[in-house]
Amino acid sequence: MRVLGIETSCDETAAAVVESAAGRGGRILSNRVLSQLEEHRPFGGVVPEIAARAHLDHVDRLVAEAMAEAGLGFAELDGVAATVGPGLIGGVLVGAMTGKAIAAVHGKPFVAVNHLEGHALTVRLTDGLDFPYLLLLVSGGHCQLLAVEGVGRYRRYGSTLDDAVGEAFDKVAKLLGLGYPGGPAVERAAAGGDPARFALPRPMKGRPDCDFSFSGLKTAVRQAVEKAVEAAGPLDERARADLAASFQAAVAEVLQDRAARALARFAAELGRPGPLVVAGGVAANRSLRAALAEVAAAAGAVLVAPPPGLCTDNGAMIAWAGLERLRLGAADPLDFRARPRWPLEELSAPVPEPAQWEPAQ
Repeated sequence: MRVLGIETSCDETAAAVVESAAGRGGRILSNRVLSQLEEHRPFGGVVPEIAARAHLDHVDRLVAEAMAEAGLGFAELDGVAATVGPGLIGGVLVGAMTGKAIAAVHGKPFVAVNHLEGHALTVRLTDGLDFPYLLLLVSGGHCQLLAVEGVGRYRRYGSTLDDAVGEAFDKVAKLLGLGYPGGPAVERAAAGGDPARFALPRPMKGRPDCDFSFSGLKTAVRQAVEKAVEAAGPLDERARADLAASFQAAVAEVLQDRAARALARFAAELGRPGPLVVAGGVAANRSLRAALAEVAAAAGAVLVAPPPGLCTDNGAMIAWAGLERLRLGAADPLDFRARPRWPLEELSAPVPEPAQWEPAQ
């Protein structure tokens, strides 16, 4: 089975073709991604109107390049998948309408993919991972812990009460003058910093639930910057590195604490330790991956993460999510509406799908 996937939910225009493997997992036949960093850099963040226009300018070319790289014609596809939410609605509409048009012209099934499900299922493409598993989804707009029981079957353990962790990285980078995009910039600066120099809070650590909060941590960084500037003038390179390292260490400790609680709950429901999957753009951060690997090992579990290039938004994850649904017999009508908000818990499981497991009572 071969599926074309189109992703335009934020500031990457992407198209890819994947196929299912003979055993578990799949194979990426092509994966074209065009970043819009230069368009948005002057504004320090993504401008929705600029993003939508850039998608419109480039999506047809990227689809053509993905098909050429895969060595396929549209007639050889088994389906077309496109992100229809959640995301910036102008960009989502560009990709969704492109996917629908290709499916209609060539008589192929269309799959309306939830962007978050694309992230959630990527490890099944790359690692052939079986259900169930615990998912930590960390990105610019999302921070959630979920039990992944099957395609379209998600139970949320916890989520952020205010800001997503990726958004916190972007805001801290801006406070420190590190540039855009913030996540990679903070990670680079933190590599040469002292994580113990600045005492920053660990929001929600020790709470009995699995929720997150990062707004207070951002405020603490801003106050630390103001105090440092008042004492010694503009931040020098050493102060920036130490603040970045202190912030990243605080985030790592919070994620460890929240993930440990979710792992314990997941193991109790499953009757044994289950794998911890980390996905989303922030999952590309090597320091955070190492911290989560420690927590998983302490719980008798294993950490599974996609390659860094498949953590950020891409078409391969959308194609794979579409493929997973198509082989379970699910497709969507061409009048399926794009959605700026679409929680994973609102998805339905394709029919027929056998029950993978049931939580212990």
